[in-house]
Amino acid sequence: MSRLAPAVPPWLAHALRAQRGPVPWNAVVRGALAAGPLLLVAVLLDRTSVGVVAALGAMLAGINDRPGSRRVSVKRIGVPALAGAGGLFVGTYAGEHTHALVLTLVLTLLGLLAGSVSAIGSVASGAGTQLLVTAAIGAGMPLPEAGWERALAYVGGAAWLLTLRLVLPTPGAVTGDSRLEFWLDFRFDGERAAVAKVYDAIVELLGATGTPRATDRRAALTAALDHAQDALAGPRLRRYASSATERRLHAQYAAALPLAEAATALAWAGDAVPARAAEGPRRLAVAVRANAPTGPLPAPARSAPALRALDDALLRAAEAFDHEGDVHEERLHRRRRTAKSVVRVALGAGGREYGLRVALSFGASAAVAQALHHVHWYWLPATAVFLVKPDLGPLASRVLSRAAGTVLGAVVFAGFAAVLPRPEGLVALVAVCGALIPVATRHFAAQTAVVTVLVLALVMVGGDPQASWSRILETLLACAIVLIVGHLPMPGQRGGRVRGRLAKAGDAAYAYLAHVLSESDDRARRWTLRREAYRTLAEAHAAIGLSAAELPALARHTEGTGEVAATLERLVDTTTAYAVHLDDTGHLTPQDIERLTELLDELTERGRRAGLSRLAPAARRGTLPGLRTAG
Repeated sequence: MSRLAPAVPPWLAHALRAQRGPVPWNAVVRGALAAGPLLLVAVLLDRTSVGVVAALGAMLAGINDRPGSRRVSVKRIGVPALAGAGGLFVGTYAGEHTHALVLTLVLTLLGLLAGSVSAIGSVASGAGTQLLVTAAIGAGMPLPEAGWERALAYVGGAAWLLTLRLVLPTPGAVTGDSRLEFWLDFRFDGERAAVAKVYDAIVELLGATGTPRATDRRAALTAALDHAQDALAGPRLRRYASSATERRLHAQYAAALPLAEAATALAWAGDAVPARAAEGPRRLAVAVRANAPTGPLPAPARSAPALRALDDALLRAAEAFDHEGDVHEERLHRRRRTAKSVVRVALGAGGREYGLRVALSFGASAAVAQALHHVHWYWLPATAVFLVKPDLGPLASRVLSRAAGTVLGAVVFAGFAAVLPRPEGLVALVAVCGALIPVATRHFAAQTAVVTVLVLALVMVGGDPQASWSRILETLLACAIVLIVGHLPMPGQRGGRVRGRLAKAGDAAYAYLAHVLSESDDRARRWTLRREAYRTLAEAHAAIGLSAAELPALARHTEGTGEVAATLERLVDTTTAYAVHLDDTGHLTPQDIERLTELLDELTERGRRAGLSRLAPAARRGTLPGLRTAG
């Protein structure tokens, strides 16, 4: 009789899991050309300390150098870099002109601010991280330059990597006969790849319809649409799309929205569709990548409302591909956050809870480090900043990965430091680590190991002695501090980040359902609301998944939220199917109304069990058009 192997606990399974995908060779090249060459130039000019700061800016910018469009990278890399320069400036002057107690208070307040702001989104989180890391470095790292000089050097290093991101073309990304066409068009290779992946995801969803894989394929379609939406939302000099290529890409993305709606409705129905139905979207994906006309598109059968919607969407897509036209800013479906909503997120339950934990971890680490009187005391609070970030995984996973990565990186560096010539060997090591960062970001332990080697090399080039072993000890101490703070009780209900995301997803689902039931003819508005509903659901699922992988003492605070999100997802899927049905027939049956009513009641009950006092769709069911007489 065989014995079953014990199940791996979620917190450990997450620590053992790594992202997969092709090697981002373009980012590897940029990493190799960023920190290392900057440091080399500074050494040759006898301005080593300036080069160390510039290389640090390039390194942290490299961590934010993720796949996507060039214009989006301006915000993704530039905003955190500016925040980092500000942190370096404030930290330098606070470290030079204040007492240790006052400095600890200043760093704690910065932690509260940065932690609260980090709840807004990924760019804000990156900015908060760099603000705190550089504030600690500025306060503790002995450098001859003034605070403003350090800030300029730091921004210069990040700007150098951003320049490489903007000007280096992606080999093979654009097919064009003329060299001029290539140089005019390569700027949009990230947007083109993102839009093409949307059509690929539609094809995969149609192929999975009627199988157990349909749910995962629908989630993959949401992720592809989110990525394309972000890629097309980068900064532009004019309010309207400023080139034919840009207008064409926006039109191609807009044409994918009704196709995605029809494919989702088919998946909801659960019946397998003919293979011919996926051929049209497949040819559209090829046309996007090749920057070429679509040619004739095979029409699917029109035997069901969703198939008829798919056929109509293909006809509109063919027209959009052939005639790019003018795309008004409202039709780009860009997500805007007003100042009021940003403040509401930062001051909400999730922002307050995260801000308090960051402030306590950062402040306590700074206080302990200064009390130990270590020459590299700034490493301890800087390490705590990365450890306290939920973006990088559950707390236990972060601690295990950080500890393992630091030990590995310190041991590897100790071996290199014993044999490499100085400073040229260390400069080469910095360049190699810069090239490895884009690959290492797939796992927090690997990223930590590479960054540890790079930082220790920078410190030694700057004139400090080899510090591998003290780096290990301080990392373990930071792990202990963050573990303690992570389990401390806080004012209000635990799991505020998860509940905030679920409440936002509930509001978006309600807005989408209300618009569909109003039978409005504004389909562009409907697709915008559908995008927001699925996007906020994806964010809620991500937050719930991270919370579920925490240690049991933390995971229990968000029990039941997964069922709430699943119910919301079924509500949005049902709303999508009914939108297509209303387009085709103009009315819903009593059975349709009964199904919606049951879903809303189920949502109310699951929300109550999970401690969510109000979910907008359930609480306001009586205000929905078409449901006022239901029940």
